[in-house]
Amino acid sequence: MNWRLLLLTALFPSFFASAQVTLPKIISDHMVIQRDLPVHIWGRATPGEQVSVTFRGETTVVTTNPLGRWNAYLKPGAAGGSFEMTVKAAGGPADPDPSPAVVIHDILVGDLWVASGQSNMEFELSRAATAATDVPNAGNPRIRLLIVKKLAADYPQDNVNTDGWAASTPETAKDFSAVAWYFAREIEQKEHVPVGVIDSTWGGTVAESWVRLTALGEDAALNPLFASRGKMLDKASDTEAEIKDQERQQDEARVAGKPVPEFPWHPPLQSWGPGLLWNGMIAPLTPLPIRGAIWYQGESNSALERFPIYNRVMRALIEDWRRQWGVGAFPFLYVQISNFRSTPLEDWANLRQQQVETLGLRNTAMAVTIDIGNPDDVHPTDKLDVGHRLALAARHLSYGEDVEYRGPMFRQATPEGAAIRAWFDHGKGLTAKGGEVTGFEVAGADGKFSPATAKIDGETVVASSPNVATPVYVRYGWANSPQCNLFNGEGLPASPFTSFQPD
Repeated sequence: MNWRLLLLTALFPSFFASAQVTLPKIISDHMVIQRDLPVHIWGRATPGEQVSVTFRGETTVVTTNPLGRWNAYLKPGAAGGSFEMTVKAAGGPADPDPSPAVVIHDILVGDLWVASGQSNMEFELSRAATAATDVPNAGNPRIRLLIVKKLAADYPQDNVNTDGWAASTPETAKDFSAVAWYFAREIEQKEHVPVGVIDSTWGGTVAESWVRLTALGEDAALNPLFASRGKMLDKASDTEAEIKDQERQQDEARVAGKPVPEFPWHPPLQSWGPGLLWNGMIAPLTPLPIRGAIWYQGESNSALERFPIYNRVMRALIEDWRRQWGVGAFPFLYVQISNFRSTPLEDWANLRQQQVETLGLRNTAMAVTIDIGNPDDVHPTDKLDVGHRLALAARHLSYGEDVEYRGPMFRQATPEGAAIRAWFDHGKGLTAKGGEVTGFEVAGADGKFSPATAKIDGETVVASSPNVATPVYVRYGWANSPQCNLFNGEGLPASPFTSFQPD
């Protein structure tokens, strides 16, 4: 007999009388469990209590630890459903009258994906350019959706704030990530398995907020992130006062019927802290096995002082997410930021190049969107093509389909006298939409670029300029909002690139 538990029962009888098995909110009715991986179920109960979990005819019994935590694993299984799961406390010395069983209804087994990032991933289906057609037809019981509510936390949380899982309907899909919904729809249609997607997003956030603090600290090259956070906190009091004053000015202008003044956007203190969104919105998800992740973020890291280490941040994020989930090097599929005029204080071209470099990690893919942005709106409404391009990457990398999933990717440049030739991978059927090739520039050894005339030659592009006698470097789409039109035969756009590597 455990005398410690008996003592606790005597001291706190009301607590143990009401103790019951509890599950995290992501384990609930209508959920999707990842096929072909061990089924992990976890929660809390009375310390020292036995808990049984029954699913698909299998039962396992585990004992809670001194903190009341328990973890149960059941055998992997194929896609299917729906199923029920029963979780029940068996009772023990401290809890002779256990609570009723918890029954989880309408569980599907299929593929589970996590969708994360900032506002272009958060962007709701109801706001997409294709919403009028797709929202009314969003009913699909084999697609399951869960939205994680925003929470920044100083340490990893055990649970997420969510209203739970729901089957896709016009009502549940309209507020869900448009990119993630279109991705899920294509995967379900092509792979013929149930698909669950967890929407864990927060607009206007930086990548480092989504990375575990320890993982950031393990890379000395990321120290500038902590210095930047320190400066932000140093000025927090003044910033708060400034925001209040600006709101006062705007309110007064509205009352007086005058034009409302506009002010620069102030990054929210809570959502920009390194690790804070990992703690509140990703860490609680990691015990649940997944198929992979899709990611759309980068705009907030395009500032001149931030973009140079974006690749390092993303490598830390991807590698650590994989470690924390513990299901192997799952596919991590991300969107290269689109075209937007922005300001001289941001460098979207260099940020895109940082995203290209992240492809050096295994089992990653990048959906290029340089052709479907809006120069005047950081939130382009074409989310159908974004979801489709991510789904192409998933179909190739994760499902083994023989589909082209990349547009032309720069391989190397070879000077040819008064011209320079750019070579591409994934360049079969290379073409320029709308006529002549646009977006190319060349430079000599001095690194000073000039607009170039470019012509397609097979799976290469030959570029030259009267201003550059002997080109040494070539680049394409190198601006915040470039004019560029190079595609492969599958209609996928070429990624912007540069062959120039400054010292």
